[in-house]
Amino acid sequence: MRAVVQRVASASVEVEGSTVSAIGPGLLVLVGLHESDVDSDADYICRKVLNMRLFPNEETGKTWDHSVVQKNYEVLLVSQFTLYGILKGNKPDFHVAMPPEKAKPFYASLVEKFQKAYKQDAIKDGVFGAKMKVNLVNDGPVTMHLDSAQPSK
Repeated sequence: MRAVVQRVASASVEVEGSTVSAIGPGLLVLVGLHESDVDSDADYICRKVLNMRLFPNEETGKTWDHSVVQKNYEVLLVSQFTLYGILKGNKPDFHVAMPPEKAKPFYASLVEKFQKAYKQDAIKDGVFGAKMKVNLVNDGPVTMHLDSAQPSK
């Protein structure tokens, strides 16, 4: 599983001209599912995202001190199979991304995992498989890239 995590002042997702999810300060997380992903991959990504210390501590002045949970901020999850795209010549190929019929329930279980690990109303998501417009106001900018499994050397 791959996650691109962005610290945001705000973010939202639109589908067919309507806003389906929006958050204030927090994290926008683009999530790519690999064909071989299992529950332990979801556990890892959930734990890491919720505990990443990407926010400043105003009291101590430490820049990288608080997590999204400690700040009581929100998380917007967006499924994005293109994170597992590779180029064959100039054309993208997505054969290692999890197929949609398997990915949809797996992604839903990931969203639920985040909601149970943090708090349900602080976790938002887009619409799986829909053509989405993702709007964000980057804060920093701060962008982190996470993979649940490190490729073998």
